[in-house]
Amino acid sequence: MALTLFRGLITQSFRLYPSVYVARKHGVLYCCVQTAQGHTATQEKQNTQVKVSTNMGPAKLEEISKNYEAVIGIETHVQLSTLTKAFCSCPYNYGAQPNTSVCPVCMGLPGALPVLNSKVTEYAVKLGLALNCELSLSSKFDRKQYFYPDLPKGYQISQFDIPIASGGYLDVDLPLEFGGGHRKFGITRVHMEEDAGKLLHTGNGNFSQVDLNRAGVPLLEIVSEPDMRTGVEAAEYAAELQRLVRYLGVSNGNMQEGSLRCDVNISIRPVGQLEFGTKVEIKNLNSFSSMSRAIDYEISRQALLHSQGQADQIVLETRLWEEGAQKTVTMRKKEGLADYRYFPEPDLPGVTLTPEYVNEIRNSLPELPEMKRRRYENLGLSMQDVLFLANDINVAAFFDATIATGADVKLATNWIMGDIAAYMKNEKLSVNDIKLTPQELGELIASIKGGTISGKIGKEILFELMAKGGTVEGLIKEKDLVQASFFTLFHELLIIRIVDPAEIEKIIDRVLANNPKQLEQYRGGKTKLQGFFAGQIMKETKGKANPGLLNKILLEKLNSKS
Repeated sequence: MALTLFRGLITQSFRLYPSVYVARKHGVLYCCVQTAQGHTATQEKQNTQVKVSTNMGPAKLEEISKNYEAVIGIETHVQLSTLTKAFCSCPYNYGAQPNTSVCPVCMGLPGALPVLNSKVTEYAVKLGLALNCELSLSSKFDRKQYFYPDLPKGYQISQFDIPIASGGYLDVDLPLEFGGGHRKFGITRVHMEEDAGKLLHTGNGNFSQVDLNRAGVPLLEIVSEPDMRTGVEAAEYAAELQRLVRYLGVSNGNMQEGSLRCDVNISIRPVGQLEFGTKVEIKNLNSFSSMSRAIDYEISRQALLHSQGQADQIVLETRLWEEGAQKTVTMRKKEGLADYRYFPEPDLPGVTLTPEYVNEIRNSLPELPEMKRRRYENLGLSMQDVLFLANDINVAAFFDATIATGADVKLATNWIMGDIAAYMKNEKLSVNDIKLTPQELGELIASIKGGTISGKIGKEILFELMAKGGTVEGLIKEKDLVQASFFTLFHELLIIRIVDPAEIEKIIDRVLANNPKQLEQYRGGKTKLQGFFAGQIMKETKGKANPGLLNKILLEKLNSKS
């Protein structure tokens, strides 16, 4: 019924958008914004950008930038993995047809009242505790008012002066290739809010369509302290935040789906100055590497303006990162708090948390990335190993399950970071997609370490297990890898390596008898032929002879005069 009411509605807008209309097409509701000039706000702003001379090389820019210190803070929006939206029962499925998951509440129709999804509060408390924040046992929602075509109500339900969590910090370990080390970045606040819709821009730029599927989807906004100083630190902070929400299970954190969006606030100041410079916000950062490059570019841009006496041209604004051009461009003037005219949300009651509720959630928290890294360090692993294993919660769980079988920690790490990681990368699979189980990897490692199979045979078995599954013992039987004349129980099956000295000696005698000419050359001084004989013996045994035992007996035979 709501869709019928909106059919064919046309309103005249002031300023940027001469016409706005909503219409049905093929059963789907579309809201379109049309401009007479065919220019976007970004394009109009770009025409008035300050021209800065950049006729200097990277070395000169780096030299100029050394005189300034960057001050960086990040506002991160995390889309929560709830079954329904924040204030209504509409589901949200990424990639669904436009305007197919909407209702009067998320469309902002008159008379529709919001009801808070309790999972939003639970996830907010989880993240607040994981970020070492102080929780507000009594908080509230507020209306943040601004006009934009994808905001159907004309305001966003958010939290202003009493966020649900504040005053925390996030521990980050920097990768060794960026100098390593440990950083602690402050968290100003975590608050709950709803998402806006999405504008779908047409190729010719004459009009945009509004998709309200995303309107009302629950978000947590995490605001950091301005504690970062480089693009690398900012990117690693954001990556750790992504890791944290995935460990907690509150969000999938996929940047390509918009589940984790970062807006970077950056200013520079002369080295030694305490006062902050003018802050610039950067949007459209679709990856951590883009974030690092955008920050480095913006630091250079602002430093260059300072050096050319144009510091007054650094204004409070929002800029977009253009990946193709590798530069930031002006998007719009940055709004201030007064522009949003915050006031308490009258349609929602306050949010009250009890100590019992908070403690219940605290006790349910999993082992977080920081705790896991410290535990892995205590196992004797290098920081490079630690960062790799703890980066993905599923890889970490696979590793933990493997060493729980009694497998050697370092060998398990090497197999996972080496052949298993390479296989997953080549096949574009996750650790949950491969057929190998932690139990079988532990079995394989024990077999190699115990000298029952060689590393070469172990690698063949590993790739078979990852591709097709099965068991180590089953593959040994199937591929006839069991030794020919010396048997011992291997979990009620036959062991596969020849370790009987008498059996190896017989094979060596046979190989020497079949190669008298090479034996004579060896005893005549060509000692490099030892490798030839070892190869012939391995060929005879199909690689099953114990290498250490083989070489010891072979050397004794070659050097004997009989």
